[in-house]
Amino acid sequence: MPSLKSRLVALVLKHTRKKSFRSAAALHKRIAAARETEDHRPPQAIRQRLAIETRQVDGFPVYEVAPPAPRGEGRLVYFHGGAYCFEITPFHWNLIAELAERLAIRITVPIYPLAPEHDIHAMFGMAMSLYRQMLQQVPARTILFAGDSAGGNMALVLTMMAAREGLPLPAAHLLISPGLDMTMTNPQVEAAARHDPWLDIAGGLEAVRLYAAGLDFADWRISPLYGDLSDLPPSLVFSGTRDLLYPDTRVFVDKARGAGVDIDLVTGEKMFHVWPLIDMPEARRARDRMVAFLSNQLAAHQAEPAPVKTAPSS
Repeated sequence: MPSLKSRLVALVLKHTRKKSFRSAAALHKRIAAARETEDHRPPQAIRQRLAIETRQVDGFPVYEVAPPAPRGEGRLVYFHGGAYCFEITPFHWNLIAELAERLAIRITVPIYPLAPEHDIHAMFGMAMSLYRQMLQQVPARTILFAGDSAGGNMALVLTMMAAREGLPLPAAHLLISPGLDMTMTNPQVEAAARHDPWLDIAGGLEAVRLYAAGLDFADWRISPLYGDLSDLPPSLVFSGTRDLLYPDTRVFVDKARGAGVDIDLVTGEKMFHVWPLIDMPEARRARDRMVAFLSNQLAAHQAEPAPVKTAPSS
């Protein structure tokens, strides 16, 4: 049975955030209001707990977050959600801080360009520049990708782009309520929308339109469900049964398994979109599962010997 706090959060979301996704006009209204108040900087309490540095990639901020005593050379890249249109929030930062501390790992947080001011080409141009820089610093086998909602979509698409360019791929994916099929043509999505206290179809489609730069929504760069999933690394996926994106998540997991991907789905019964980001009992259990998964992936891949470069034969 869902906790009392989760039910209260769902009720609040239904009467606040859901309104922003009821229509295209409502989404634009919320974007305009958000631009007046958004602040991507980590909260002061987190800046006091962790070592945080900022740099620029393609003109956009990237935060490097480190615990007091990081172990090994493992790196986690966290792509925040926000329907491609909204900035990182304290909820994201709290999860990032907890993962950094519990895993004793460095976490890279790109503040990527947002729509409608920018589009998919700017977003992934910046993300790919960042990934190429990281590959010059550490082996790909020590890099993990994580993301929620639109950020989960970005983690998947960036990995697929890297595979097409012949780049080494990250060692694992942690995906929280990822966006997988932005066509929203799954016949189960309409019913799911009625039970979702946060997301709705009209506003979601408008958010995709704002960043898609005219690409077909079924293009794998927009909807990774339609891409080549065989390149994906071991993955842990979280989704809730009251999430508009849940039906597509089940399809994605089945398709990935069919492609040979080592993938697990953690289903939050009666949980809503990105529920592991909220401080409540269900989220605490989810975070324990995240830490166990990422710890195992780090241990497995950091134990691997680095590839030996051989001189070309003459």
